Amino acid sequence: MKIYDVLILGAGASGLMCASNLKRRLSVALVEGNSKIAQKLKISGGGKCNITNVHLSRDNYDGDKEFIFNVFESFSRDDLLNYLHANGVEPVIRKNRYYFCKESSEEIIKILKKATKHVDMHLNNDILWVKKEGNIFEIKTQTELLRAKRVVVATGGKSYKNLGASDIGLEIAKSFNIKTKEFTPALVGLSLQKEQFWMKELSGLSCFVSIKVGERVLKEELLFAHKGISGPAVLSASLYWQKGNIAIDFLPDNDILKLIKGSKKLLSSVIPLPKRLSKALLEALDLEDVECKKISSDMKQKLQKIHNYEFAPAGNFGFSKAEVCRGGVLSEELNPYSMEVLDVKDLYFIGEVVDATGELGGYNFQWAFSSGYVCAKGINDATL
Repeated sequence: MKIYDVLILGAGASGLMCASNLKRRLSVALVEGNSKIAQKLKISGGGKCNITNVHLSRDNYDGDKEFIFNVFESFSRDDLLNYLHANGVEPVIRKNRYYFCKESSEEIIKILKKATKHVDMHLNNDILWVKKEGNIFEIKTQTELLRAKRVVVATGGKSYKNLGASDIGLEIAKSFNIKTKEFTPALVGLSLQKEQFWMKELSGLSCFVSIKVGERVLKEELLFAHKGISGPAVLSASLYWQKGNIAIDFLPDNDILKLIKGSKKLLSSVIPLPKRLSKALLEALDLEDVECKKISSDMKQKLQKIHNYEFAPAGNFGFSKAEVCRGGVLSEELNPYSMEVLDVKDLYFIGEVVDATGELGGYNFQWAFSSGYVCAKGINDATL
């Protein structure tokens, strides 16, 4: 039976990046449960893939900051952009911060396909287990038994179940007594308590807000949905929220008291939000929609809560609606310069299966590409 030099489990962004950068003299195979590679890459960002972000730092991540910093030191945003440029892809910047493919995510997928032509692809092959016998790993799939000197686990998280997502990566880690944190939904909408059900009536409306979760402040669009609240600001906020209160500033770029000063208009007409939202907010704050000049000092105090509407979400929309997962293999178990397990030689974990989760805006693909590249470099250095 053939023994591969490297077997990579998962043909997503991290697994493909790793395979693309391994030395050509190494025999490499990729095992993937889907019939095609890069399925999450393909559909992300409305099919244009939000690759990375202008403002990239370890502070945009939930996880071990030092570990994340070390990985990005080895393969930064600029390194990724240079890699794409060298392969003929020129991402475009949206909203002054998001890097997207100009036409479609196929631009990146084509690069990765070309760079992995030499790799044996075992598609439509769900992974059942991984064992190590001496210095050789055995990998059992639904259809075959594979053997390799090194195994890279790039199986992702539990979100996007329709694309075959599972927690097999955590199961593999646990079978080697590697410490993990269970997956929980992240970058996901938040459901509401009864007191905030008024927001559901605004389904379809959106507005620019600032959301505070603990010490984190996220500024972006909020979208009112049938299930609760969603949109970029909420998705990023969900990364840091587990329970307790959040606070929304519905007018982060204005001062409500300055807006109403000297105005003869109704409150709902002065508030620079969609009229339905203005009226609903006033009702939620127990305020009448009166002329600004008739507002008392008590009413002004209530009105200022537009800048600090505080409440506790009921929960989130769950794995089926989550963009990514929080949790995974703990970084303390891995070498940040190779992604190798410290106590299990020749076993590596990369991408979303590692406990390093970014905010919305290309941060998670950057992590996938960076950790995949670092892993490849680590393996290359070990096989000089």
